[in-house]
Amino acid sequence: MEEIRSAMEQQMDLMADLVQKLSGELRTGFQPAYENFIGFLHAIDWKEPWIMGLMAFHALVLIVTLASRRHLNFHMFLFLLALGGVYFAESLNRVLRKNWRSFSTQNYFDPHGAFLSVLWSGPLLVIAIIILINTLFSLCYLIVKWKRAELRHRARLARSKQE
Repeated sequence: MEEIRSAMEQQMDLMADLVQKLSGELRTGFQPAYENFIGFLHAIDWKEPWIMGLMAFHALVLIVTLASRRHLNFHMFLFLLALGGVYFAESLNRVLRKNWRSFSTQNYFDPHGAFLSVLWSGPLLVIAIIILINTLFSLCYLIVKWKRAELRHRARLARSKQE
């Protein structure tokens, strides 16, 4: 019995060490990514007019999305526009990389498109997800409404047969 207890304690100590190492690695594992992201944000000149215009565009599209949440057809149009913007981001990055001197003080457009992915595609994808979630909630509401109408109709049919 003592051997089993010592084996269990050894196993528990081993598991505790593994969990402690894993949590330590996770804590230090996200630190370089966080520092890279903060460095990325500090490298951007947020006072450039075209970047402020881009942020205003995304804010406007978000406000329109939230204000028009009851209009599903318009939301589908916005959804397709947002996903189209994400689809054409690579081509847009290529064009902007060639012509950056005409509107910017520095070249933000790397060959991999990281800048455009963060500042163009990222907000558009967030807006598309908001539209998708709203559409799913609307569909759930419509299913419930339809089912209630169906149950009322069946109840009316049962009452008419009883009379």
